[in-house]
Amino acid sequence: MLPAALLAASLSFAAPDADIAFSTAKELVVKYTPRNAGTFRGRFAAGFILRELSSRGVNARIDRFSAPTPNGEKHFHNVIAEWETVPDGEWVAILSHFDTKTGIECPGTNDGASTSGLLVALAAMLERTKPSGLNIMLAWLDGEECMHSYSAADGFWGSRHAAAKLKASGRKVKAVICLDMLGDKDLGISIPANSTPGLVSAALRAAAKAGAGDKVRKIPEYVKDDHLPFLQLGFPAIDLIDFEYGSAPGLNDYWHTKDDTIEHISADSLLVAGGIVVEMLKELQQ
Repeated sequence: MLPAALLAASLSFAAPDADIAFSTAKELVVKYTPRNAGTFRGRFAAGFILRELSSRGVNARIDRFSAPTPNGEKHFHNVIAEWETVPDGEWVAILSHFDTKTGIECPGTNDGASTSGLLVALAAMLERTKPSGLNIMLAWLDGEECMHSYSAADGFWGSRHAAAKLKASGRKVKAVICLDMLGDKDLGISIPANSTPGLVSAALRAAAKAGAGDKVRKIPEYVKDDHLPFLQLGFPAIDLIDFEYGSAPGLNDYWHTKDDTIEHISADSLLVAGGIVVEMLKELQQ
């Protein structure tokens, strides 16, 4: 068996991986917008992600489920890929949502597509390197966006379903890492206060090791994102999100608008984000 240090060293996220992330995000936007939660276009988007994974040798599945919404019962489609190398060992789950906001004109390029493309690239990297020492689950989640306002019956359908299934499985979970809006050309990653402290420390160390320490900061605000249902069920979880996505520093005026378009994201930012995630996996593998 290879030593843990060598196994960790085999994990790397390079420019070709970032190109996969960017091109996948672009195709998701161009061909599958809108892809609102609980719609047939959302189902088509999940199918696209599944095909992208399959084309790269990744064994994945669609987890179909139904749930009540303010607009009646809807059907949802999470995409799941898993690498189990340690029987009865600890798991790390990495999340992105792929749906777009209901009721507005929004391509959802950064908000959903960018990190969904990033997860496809990470999946291809994991399939290529087959790292040991951790069990890893990647989840592309449907239904993060609420239809009216976030509540127990509005929003986070995919993450609530995935968190409940993970809880029921009895698996030991070391970390849940939620990625959101990380393709922004002017990348600045925030870690909200409602993140598990140990994972916050791991993320900051990972960013420094990735040469991106200046790109990541803790913020005092709480953020509603797909890590919340996992926190609520007792899992350690962290949110990595760029919530200043706009036409000038400090603004967020591209978010949930028609300006959330492909020219406002970059492969360079996805390269940074992917590098941080890989360094986090190395941290968690220790």
